[in-house]
Amino acid sequence: MKCGIVSLIGRPNVGKSSLINSLLKTPAVIISPKPQTTRNSIRCIYNDDNAQIIFTDTPGLYKIKNSKDKLGIFLNDSILDSIENSDVVLWLVEAGAKKLQPDDYELAKILPSSLPVILVANKADRADPERTLKLYENLHDFKAKISVSAKLNRGIENLMSALLPLIPEGEAIYDPEILMDTTEKFMAAEIIREKILVSFHDEVPHCVAVEIDEYKSPEEYPDRKKLYIRASLITETEGQKKILIGSGGEMIKKIGAMSRKSIEDATGLGVFLDLWVKVVPGWRKNQTALKRLGYS
Repeated sequence: MKCGIVSLIGRPNVGKSSLINSLLKTPAVIISPKPQTTRNSIRCIYNDDNAQIIFTDTPGLYKIKNSKDKLGIFLNDSILDSIENSDVVLWLVEAGAKKLQPDDYELAKILPSSLPVILVANKADRADPERTLKLYENLHDFKAKISVSAKLNRGIENLMSALLPLIPEGEAIYDPEILMDTTEKFMAAEIIREKILVSFHDEVPHCVAVEIDEYKSPEEYPDRKKLYIRASLITETEGQKKILIGSGGEMIKKIGAMSRKSIEDATGLGVFLDLWVKVVPGWRKNQTALKRLGYS
């Protein structure tokens, strides 16, 4: 039996979350075309008869503008912590890249020589990956270089074939029925945030966090027939609050309807979802607020 932890790192929007969903053959983590979709390092568990692999989805490397950017510091620290606790690293790049970016050099610096690293060129359905793999090959001593298309599930078997020999021997850490090492409350918050990401343009989603104020399931409260969730959408300004609510409450109703459906699909329970919008000025720079929201 083999068991190990594999971290996925890369610049924003290279498809780390999509690749994990493809590897697990189920939508375990949220995806969107916007940066900062992933804000926490999320562990997702792959199982077969011979191995258990804990894939850690990390945030994209964040450009920190100043020391007050507490959220950005947290995102980058999450990447470092994930690498330090890994047995193997998958470095995802985007097929079709024509030149290296400053972020690429920064990521190369934090890769320890003691860990095996596989270079993965994703989105191979849209561009020639071989040129991209060659572009990056001198940044590190890679154990393998693989091209995949997470969107079309291409190259996944080749990636697993290269990865499995690098996983150490050991007993499984998690029950094979467990898909993610996280709570149901966290999952609900991520689903709601995903619906915000797909509902708005770039200016709003980055300023929004989701806080679960109440989570009461029929398992804990037998008198309830539905899962009750009260959640706050935390934003920074009154203007952002108005956008989230929308004219006549149109947008908040849309977010609620989409979120409720996805949470019902994930839990198998009927859901009563109560959404509120709260303004917390500068929450992304406020250490107390970040800690309460789980970004600490």
